[in-house]
Amino acid sequence: MISAGAAVAVGLVSLGLVVTPGPNMMYLVARSLGQGLRAGMTSLAGVVAAFACYLGLTAAGLSVVFATVPALYLVVKVLGAAYHAWLAWGVLRGRRSVLSSHDVAPDSPRRLMAMGFLTCILNPKIALMYAALLPQFVDTERGSTGQQIVLLGLVQIVVATTVNAGWVLLAGRIRSTLQQRPAAERATRYVVGLLLGGFAVHLAASTS
Repeated sequence: MISAGAAVAVGLVSLGLVVTPGPNMMYLVARSLGQGLRAGMTSLAGVVAAFACYLGLTAAGLSVVFATVPALYLVVKVLGAAYHAWLAWGVLRGRRSVLSSHDVAPDSPRRLMAMGFLTCILNPKIALMYAALLPQFVDTERGSTGQQIVLLGLVQIVVATTVNAGWVLLAGRIRSTLQQRPAAERATRYVVGLLLGGFAVHLAASTS
C-alpha cells in the first residue's frame, strides 16, 4: 500500500502537469469544440487508455528502456513530432474544423478514440515522467514495488482524467456560443493549430 502523503504528492505534481497546456489538452478541446461533448469524452477515453498503457509498462519496469536505449526514444519522439505536426497542419488548413462540423464529416467514435490514444502515446516524455516521478514515492517497506507503482499511477490517471474532463465539458458548453461568431472560428483554429505545431517542434528539438 502507498501512504497518504505519497498519494497527495503525486496528485499535486500531476495536477501541476495537467493544467499546463499540452497536446492532450489542445486535442481534447479541439475535438469538443468541433464535434461536441460526446466526441470530446470519446477522445478522452483514448488518452486514458494511453496513460494506462504507459503505466503498465512502468510497473513492468519497461519504461526505463526509453532512458537506456536512446534510439527507441528517438523513434517515438520523431513519430510523435510528425503526428502532432500533421494534426496542426490539418487544423490550420481547415481540414479539421475546430468550431463547426457542418463542412467536415464527423469522425467515428473508433477514430476519435484512436486519435486520442495516439496523441498521448506518441509522447515519450510521458513514459519518462512515469519512470522519473513514481519511483520517488515508492517505499520498499510498504510491500510490492509494482503494486505501489500501479496505485501511484492510478492517482495520476484520476487527476489527469478529471482535469481533462473539465476542459472537455467547458469546451462543449461554449461550443454553440462560439459557433455564432465567425471570427472565433478563425482565431481558435490558428491558436490550436499553432500550439500543436509548437508542441511538435518542441518535441522534435528536445534532447530528453
